Amino acid sequence: MGTFAAYRDPMELRQLRYFLAVSDELHFGRAAEQLHMSQPPLSLQISRLEHELGVTLFERSTRSVRLTAAGRHLQTRARAVLAELDEVRGELRDFTDGLTGTLRVGFVSSANSTVLPGVARRFRAERPGVTLELVPLTSSEQLERLRDGSLDVAIVRDEAPGVSGRAASAIRTEVVYEERLVACLPRTHPLASAQEVTAHDISAVPMITYPRAMMSGFVDRVTQVLGEAGSVARVAEEVVHQETAIGFVAAGVGTSILPESIGQLVPPTIVTVPLAGSPTTQLLAARRVRSDHGAAIRAFLACLRASAAELRAPTAAAA
Repeated sequence: MGTFAAYRDPMELRQLRYFLAVSDELHFGRAAEQLHMSQPPLSLQISRLEHELGVTLFERSTRSVRLTAAGRHLQTRARAVLAELDEVRGELRDFTDGLTGTLRVGFVSSANSTVLPGVARRFRAERPGVTLELVPLTSSEQLERLRDGSLDVAIVRDEAPGVSGRAASAIRTEVVYEERLVACLPRTHPLASAQEVTAHDISAVPMITYPRAMMSGFVDRVTQVLGEAGSVARVAEEVVHQETAIGFVAAGVGTSILPESIGQLVPPTIVTVPLAGSPTTQLLAARRVRSDHGAAIRAFLACLRASAAELRAPTAAAA
């Protein structure tokens, strides 16, 4: 019994709110009405607060209620504490709603000439409180960082590499943009004037290719498109970035198969020629199923879809 009597409950936030109501009104009855409660429980809570703090907060008489010096000090501090708590609550709501924080997005370089500019512009306009960090990486690098949590969204080319087994249950992907594959050729090459080139035609030209370990989805897609003709192709150079591939093509080293949007970036000395059969390549958005930034990720993906739809609209209108 003695142990129970000696035990003191910690001061509660609601007691601070009760105290501020009384300190503002300097009348227990009016304060109780403001708080939508009866006066006796309010008086009891104030008495408990004084007991817990070991000070007298109010001087009470039958005619008036006045703050003591300790009460005036607590009034100032309690307002600051509750205001800060309300601010923190607002910040947490904004974070949970995806209105603040940092979103880290990886992307393959080829996304620069399609969806990336539009999605960055749209997302920053819609979520100005979110810092958008854009990180250029190969598809494999992105998927690795997505798995270890250092990326929130990955924009990869073709099949997401390494997403299988356990990883498949932790990562979700969706196709956001699809475009044709083209062969990049020096303008002086005999095939540069063709309306389209077959797998057999292009396999006869030295190839600038890409390391499968870093972009397995795209490499596998090109291999699939070339089919049996790819077995006779000669690799002139293996590069990581499409900008490097373009440089080698411009230098006359050979050809490289790239997404059609690359045509916006090539110099006048390079021609892009469609492949026969109009094979396509895809950009995919990958994300972790569970993330602390779920709302911001969903907003980013919505902006990504909208930006991709804008890119497709002129094509649809022309058709």
